Amino acid sequence: MSVTLDTLIPSLAQLIEFAIAPVFLLTGVAGFLGVMSERLGRISDRVRVAERRIQTLADPELVERSKQEIILLWERVRATNWAIGFCVASGLMICLVIALLFAGSLLIIDLKLPIVLLFLAAMFFLVFALILFLVEVRMATRAINIVRTIHKPRKYRPGQPPPL
Repeated sequence: MSVTLDTLIPSLAQLIEFAIAPVFLLTGVAGFLGVMSERLGRISDRVRVAERRIQTLADPELVERSKQEIILLWERVRATNWAIGFCVASGLMICLVIALLFAGSLLIIDLKLPIVLLFLAAMFFLVFALILFLVEVRMATRAINIVRTIHKPRKYRPGQPPPL
């Protein structure tokens, strides 16, 4: 079977059209990875600050609350790491889908089943990453409540001088 340039160009144009959707999906996954990486950096910074602060606290109750905060921060690090891992796996699956689209077309091989399976795997990985992201956001909300109780200003009775 001979392939001429006249028949190859329309099929390549159609192939590129098919590959555009996974490329847009890959762009979204990359953006999501950027958000999660930024969150991971901020959580890591917060752990360092909390670990340094705990050394300066004298009140045992504040020390215990700070320890609770640090434990929760490490849980957030773990959840974010897993979310990033699932997101990267999703991105890799999408890249393989794009590669197989081109390989199947250029080599004239039927790769529909592997393409569909890889795309489904990519979606499952992305769903897991999004669920873990939601879990991490909920942990962050819990951490805010812990920190708020640590740094909650004391109420003073009228006539009582404020502390210096």
